[in-house]
Amino acid sequence: MTFKYENVYLNEVSTIAGPYENNGPLGRYYDKVYNDFYCGTKTWEQAECRMLIDSVDMVLYKANKLKNDIDLHISGDLLNQIVSTNYASASIGIPLIGIYSACSTSVLGLIIGSNMVDKEQIRNCLISTSSHNNGAEKQFRQPVEYGGPKKKTTTFTTTGAASFLLSSKKSKIKVESATIGIVTDLGVTDSFNMGAVMAPSAAVTIHNHLKNLKREASYYDLILTGDLGVYGKKILVDYMKTEYNIKLKNYNDTACMIYDLEKQPVYAGGSGPACLPLVFNSYIYEKMLKGELGRVLLVATGALLSPSMVNQKLSIPSISHAISLEVTDDIL
Repeated sequence: MTFKYENVYLNEVSTIAGPYENNGPLGRYYDKVYNDFYCGTKTWEQAECRMLIDSVDMVLYKANKLKNDIDLHISGDLLNQIVSTNYASASIGIPLIGIYSACSTSVLGLIIGSNMVDKEQIRNCLISTSSHNNGAEKQFRQPVEYGGPKKKTTTFTTTGAASFLLSSKKSKIKVESATIGIVTDLGVTDSFNMGAVMAPSAAVTIHNHLKNLKREASYYDLILTGDLGVYGKKILVDYMKTEYNIKLKNYNDTACMIYDLEKQPVYAGGSGPACLPLVFNSYIYEKMLKGELGRVLLVATGALLSPSMVNQKLSIPSISHAISLEVTDDIL
């Protein structure tokens, strides 16, 4: 399912990053960084709440908005019962739609918000997401203290939070269209190979987006997937060529951009709901404002991993959502 938008703009963004992200190649672009995993709190889960609150405060400050100016907050995270979102929301105090779409949460939130803004149901909408390396590892794989070896295909969950401000107020970047993904499951059971799990769903979504809008991949200056990592990125490129005869040229994956893969111990790259928005809201957003990129397709990729189902030897489904952002001359 693909939507076209007439009157939705990206007004402001924010990024809050953790220590590994700060030490990566994009560290200088983040609005605020923490140099420890606790962020001044007592637990990893509380640290994620802290970062999520910070990201909302930061985007409001940058946009010169008050909480009362915001009609709706759409947010989600990886933890059970999206507890980071729910606990943070109790402090934030803006009407909330809590969502879960694993690592594709950010773009799903942008699609929901864009639909409501475009239909004039709301005026100003915040979209947020967060993740925490240690909190996610503890929940989905093994206790962090266990220190077990991991495969080279493993991705490293990002620690951070990010927020977007959408409205009908014209800005330099317009939300042009979006495509909701389809759940795919090609039988991958390895929870340490999320790139292989998610690449097929990314391919399906990109193909459907281009097909529905009758576009070539070259229409975009950049197609940016969320967190496939080194191996998943290669799988996607091969899959698109083999299955759909589509060559991805102007393409990158944020998991391969957020860390220095040669110097940092992050295996195949980044992952987590915060991975894509941390890269876009900092480095890519700035390139769009400078006019260095005109059309960008964000494809957030999500592995719908359940430890209970994996322990039952079932495969892991995935879903990816896409949103098209374009630089506009409307305000010039």
